[in-house]
Amino acid sequence: MANAIFNVPKAVNEPVKSYAPGNPERKELQEVYAQLKGKQIDAPMIIGGKEVRTGNTATMHPPHDHAHVLGTFHKGDATHVKQAIDAAMSARSTWANTPWQDRAAIFLKAAELLAGPYRAKMNAATMLCQSKNAFQAEIDAACELVDFFRFNVQYMSDIYSQQPESAPGIWNRLEYRPLEGFVFALTPFNFTSICGNLPAAPALMGNVVVWKPANAQIYSAQVIMELFAAAGLPDGVINIVYVSGPIAGEVIFSHPDFAGIHYTGSTAVFKQIWKTIGNNIDCYKSYPRIVGETGGKDFIVAHQSANAKAVATAISRGAFEYQGQKCSAASRAYLPSNIADEVLDYVKKDLASFKMGSPEDFSNFINAVIDEGSFNKIVDYIEYTKASSDAKIICGGNYNKSVGYFIEPTVVVTTNPTFRTICEEIFGPFITIYIYDSSDFEGVLKLVNETSEYALTGAILAQDRAAINQATKALEGAAGNFYINDKPTGAVVGQQPFGGARGSGTNDKAGSFLNLIRWTSARTIKETFVPATDYRYPFLE
Repeated sequence: MANAIFNVPKAVNEPVKSYAPGNPERKELQEVYAQLKGKQIDAPMIIGGKEVRTGNTATMHPPHDHAHVLGTFHKGDATHVKQAIDAAMSARSTWANTPWQDRAAIFLKAAELLAGPYRAKMNAATMLCQSKNAFQAEIDAACELVDFFRFNVQYMSDIYSQQPESAPGIWNRLEYRPLEGFVFALTPFNFTSICGNLPAAPALMGNVVVWKPANAQIYSAQVIMELFAAAGLPDGVINIVYVSGPIAGEVIFSHPDFAGIHYTGSTAVFKQIWKTIGNNIDCYKSYPRIVGETGGKDFIVAHQSANAKAVATAISRGAFEYQGQKCSAASRAYLPSNIADEVLDYVKKDLASFKMGSPEDFSNFINAVIDEGSFNKIVDYIEYTKASSDAKIICGGNYNKSVGYFIEPTVVVTTNPTFRTICEEIFGPFITIYIYDSSDFEGVLKLVNETSEYALTGAILAQDRAAINQATKALEGAAGNFYINDKPTGAVVGQQPFGGARGSGTNDKAGSFLNLIRWTSARTIKETFVPATDYRYPFLE
């Protein structure tokens, strides 16, 4: 038996490849993309390490080419959710008692596999099923997921090293146990890294997991499960099911062994989940951990001292990378009257240079939105704006779904600070801009803070340090990730732990020890070397 105290490799961020013309990674990614596009897959659920096919299948399609078929996945029902729970609970004891360094080694191996032989496949799958361009796939599906694996191992080691003081004759210890039950991971379509991390983080800490990905992400989820298997993750530790949310919830949230949920998705769904857990609280063995990152109405506020070109770039990148389908995407901006026209001129020039189409063409900056439901929702906002008297579309506003779900990046300027599109989450390539009197910076900060129920990300752009300090203080509750002179997107694991409060979630900061510690249940152990033999204390004499 090992009797050493192990040091884990120091985590470093995975370098981002450029995919510039002539680079070998560009050629490899294009070849793998073509290979995957050229064949259809049959995606089973994976329960207890076994592939489960029901014959009740649905097809998967690229959002940018919805006539093309990537393959099929097998839809499950309540019985499969129960099977997944049973498989997880069967694996729990062995996994919980697996030495922590062995759990660490599995996920460190997953990181190395993803950084190397699985990189092109994971990126290509994300490009195909989620319509991300090569760079957006690289920073998400490859680099961020690698970073999650590496940094989570380091944070796990840091947590375990936190031990209490001991008085003379006593040895106090803290033991970090996994939760008593299983964790439910409910993941979104938009980030492959989030989809991998939400089941992996609890699993690293010794928990077993039932994972339900969004249907639009099942294609790349299959690659994640393949990666876990290649890294040596034991059967039953992470079980993946393809069922509807209500079916999964009905089984999971009424199960006595439900121990926690790791969630990223809409605020409305998260609120309903929280209510359901509360209503069922008497049936659980322990109080479940509820960890969620939900919606955002993320802001850019520019001060009169801001550099106009920097503000424009923050808007162009922050609002429109990955078609605005990021929880952190800028979807409202406040421009001071003294530089507003200059900023908007730069934005118009940027958008005029955007190319839109399939991610297969690496020159396309903009790709498709995820599905027809999302397309129709964004179109409704566009048409609402066109019919409004207090807002005007200055860029974009066109759309077409004949081949793929394409919507032009759309910029709206409104004279109404509570216009519908400046308040409601849209989750698409759409930003609303309000121009304020440059002399009323204090007033606009109050407006920014009070306009939205969300508090995920936000940015202040200014060259005046006093204005930066003023905004940082005034908006301290408005964003869990706050950016100074940058766009409000692009949090890096190990550098900017991610999450927000208010209507944006529990702010448990994915990519930090704050998230991992939620998946442990500490036990204090006190050992007295020479126990007392007389109950009497000196004061009794």
